[in-house]
Amino acid sequence: MQKATRQQTKEHNSRLVYKSIYDGAEISRADIARSTGLTKTTVSSIVVDLMGEGLVEESGYGTSDGGKPPILLRAVDEARHYMGLDLAGSIFRGATLNLRGEIKKRAHKPVENSDGETALSVVYELIDQLLTDSEVPVRGIGVGAPGLINPVQGVVRRSVNLDWRDLHLRELLEDRYNLPCYIANDCQAAALGEYTFGENNQTTDLAVVKVGRGIGSGIVMNGALFFGQGYGAGEIGHLVVVDGDEICACGNRGCLETMASTQAIIKQAKEIALNDPKSYLNQIAASPEVITIIDVLEAFRAGDPNMQKIIIEAGRHLGAGMASLVSVLNVRHIVIAGSIARFGETLLEAIKGELVNRSMSIMAEDTEVYISSLGQDIVIKGAASLVLANEMHLV
Repeated sequence: MQKATRQQTKEHNSRLVYKSIYDGAEISRADIARSTGLTKTTVSSIVVDLMGEGLVEESGYGTSDGGKPPILLRAVDEARHYMGLDLAGSIFRGATLNLRGEIKKRAHKPVENSDGETALSVVYELIDQLLTDSEVPVRGIGVGAPGLINPVQGVVRRSVNLDWRDLHLRELLEDRYNLPCYIANDCQAAALGEYTFGENNQTTDLAVVKVGRGIGSGIVMNGALFFGQGYGAGEIGHLVVVDGDEICACGNRGCLETMASTQAIIKQAKEIALNDPKSYLNQIAASPEVITIIDVLEAFRAGDPNMQKIIIEAGRHLGAGMASLVSVLNVRHIVIAGSIARFGETLLEAIKGELVNRSMSIMAEDTEVYISSLGQDIVIKGAASLVLANEMHLV
């Protein structure tokens, strides 16, 4: 094993000290030394450097234990801004965020029915706008994109929706903007966002199941994203959950996406509206052909029994898919994200019920399933977390 150089040791110690300050609301130099095992002299020297960079400031005095009251330190949340992009929908969304994941500026650009070159140009337009609008210099860019992504090389190997194949997106962005860039699948980014900024961020293991036009999951294990050897871990959307049903885009039949994605839900809703002129959907939509997931949600909340049934069935299929995560990984926290999350408790109860039916009961009963608190910003925050993890070592 190669011995660490003096510079590597200094950088490692600096990360330890800064993370101790970032993780604590306020902390003294002596407490940092105790928690990190570093000497007080080393800590004091590093703190001087961090204050010089504007990352840390003194915030007052702590309680005295009989001697001189200790000076407390805290992280300066606005010291750095980062950018997170969500490219998973028909509208590209982005934001600049501070070190606590608080969104400072937003922007969005439509990209529906675009080819690969056009989609890339829209990414550039989105970044250009955010950089122009930002009042604090942006220090890095994180991207959550649909498809199979190699996060180590920053390459989009295949994204059907965006018409990208073997696109060296990180290299393109770094060359254009001269900023560090990090790329991950949108579901994997969502998982890191939930782990970093979600309400239940004390756990070191969780899975985020993101359901929209497609279905996928991101997995955090031991506090780090789990990508799998081919970087495709979490692709549960193409698990076969029923026999001999509708053919999927992947070529198989009965995939989870064909049963529980928002597109599948909308398709079922349209069939109901066409066959039942008295359906509530026909009162709120101009015609069955233009029904959206928002219309389905409105009918569901109005108590339409057909929409209730559709959502319960979708929940059961999702529960069947999630049983694989529980059985194989024994993950105890599963977080629901994406547009389907708006169906709330009815959806959750159906998922939990099928989870118990499809996996060992004691493992299923120990698994907590809940809706993400991050809403539509989960991928944006997760993409920014990619930068925080790699540049600031805060994740």
